[in-house]
Amino acid sequence: MKNNLERKFLASLILSLLIGLSPSPGPAGQKAADSRPGEERVARAIEVIKDLASLKEEGIPARLLEKAEGLAIFPGVVKAAWGIGGQYGRGIVMVRRNDGQWSNPLFIDLIGGSFGWQIGVQKADLVLVFKNRKGVENIASNKITLGADMSVSAGPVGRSAEASTDIEMEAEIYSYSKSKGLFAGISLKGGTLRVNKEASAGFYGASHNPSRILYEDIKTPVIVIRLHQTIEELSRTLKK
Repeated sequence: MKNNLERKFLASLILSLLIGLSPSPGPAGQKAADSRPGEERVARAIEVIKDLASLKEEGIPARLLEKAEGLAIFPGVVKAAWGIGGQYGRGIVMVRRNDGQWSNPLFIDLIGGSFGWQIGVQKADLVLVFKNRKGVENIASNKITLGADMSVSAGPVGRSAEASTDIEMEAEIYSYSKSKGLFAGISLKGGTLRVNKEASAGFYGASHNPSRILYEDIKTPVIVIRLHQTIEELSRTLKK
């Protein structure tokens, strides 16, 4: 019993350290201190998308992105030391609206879970591709646990996957990580995705219902336009 309590305490302590070490504006982003909270996270998400667009052969298959109904991006998910305490990341999630346009970003956190990390990797970018809106809407209404509330699978990679892999597979979410300069499908299970209401309120300047952020045209910072433009550019690039 004592050993179990000690392990739980250690896990809690490490997770707290991970939260403190998660990505935040550094010296180079000092200018962002005067901007709206959350803009740095969106800017980092844009960089992840740009990296993906540069990997035409090794990236996420274009056909999968065309069919995607939701997209979550976590720049710099941190891995706990010694395999205790899981992972922690802060990111954004968007849904594809009925008109085909991507929604405003909703700020979410990823806590815990089992990841198929590469050896020697302590931090990596994570991208989740949702095949239907239900997953994003479930996050907006409460939270979801990957692999329990929704099925998740390591996603296919590269143009060769277009023909050799059935993009209609039954997984509801495909997961990818980018470390050491390359995207790869990653095994991910047990992580909890939940809305960060404080981050969303700080970014939009007011507290909004998560569903309103996703489906209504509310006033947004200019960086959201850049985010949407970058995703459109990604779609065009991968189709070539």
